[in-house]
Amino acid sequence: MSLLITIDTDPAVAPKQALPAPERLISGNPSFKTWAQDTSKGEKVLTGVWEATPGETHSIKGTTYEFCHIVSGLVEIEEKGGETKTYRTGDSFVMKPGFVGVWRTIETVRKIYVSVYD
Repeated sequence: MSLLITIDTDPAVAPKQALPAPERLISGNPSFKTWAQDTSKGEKVLTGVWEATPGETHSIKGTTYEFCHIVSGLVEIEEKGGETKTYRTGDSFVMKPGFVGVWRTIETVRKIYVSVYD
């Protein structure tokens, strides 16, 4: 098993598809696709590609740390009690444990993620 993992941003395999939990949905009709590509540290570190169609949801990280790199699309993320930031193709950001806010997908977004769970 190699310790060097290449993340495929356009995977040929079928993704896991999902909808937001009803209590997280704010507006629109977003749907999600996830192409999990690696797990490490007893499944506490997950890496892959995630895609969302336009809509607005509550984002609550709890104890999760997440690094994101936008491959395509446009999102606005509004931190509760803070400012709204816009991210588009080529941008990267981190959502730290305790983050609470609103995730608005303006244009279908695809991102590479690395999530670290407690």
